[in-house]
Amino acid sequence: MSLEKIVTDKIKDAMRAKNEASLRALRAIKSAILLEKTSGKGDGELSEELETKLLQKLAKQRKESIEIFEKQNREDLANKEKEELSVIETFLPEPMSEEDLKTYLQKVISEVGAVSPADMGKVMGRASKELAGKSDGKSISNMVKSLLAS
Repeated sequence: MSLEKIVTDKIKDAMRAKNEASLRALRAIKSAILLEKTSGKGDGELSEELETKLLQKLAKQRKESIEIFEKQNREDLANKEKEELSVIETFLPEPMSEEDLKTYLQKVISEVGAVSPADMGKVMGRASKELAGKSDGKSISNMVKSLLAS
């Protein structure tokens, strides 16, 4: 079943349950899906990979908003974003553990022959592609930096 169909069904459930937080997040997801489908960049259908990227983008936006709202002491707005983030994260695949990420990146570093922080681009290019949906770019970048620095 496509993400759009799942989200539509969950919107109906959230409306019946009068769950405002879920409803806001689900409507945001559906809106992003519809915008992507009608953008003219394809056949009107989203691949699973594109759906994951879309969800990651929405989650990242929420995380950035939470950070900003907390700096401005707007806990009310930060809490709304946290509620939406928790709903969005239910659709994302299980993130990779830090230990698994480290093991995987060590393998990539040895395969591409990276030896110094100057080789970070080689590692990041490959790792970002292969770990899409499993880990965010910031975590990958920080781990690569620490592995190449040592």
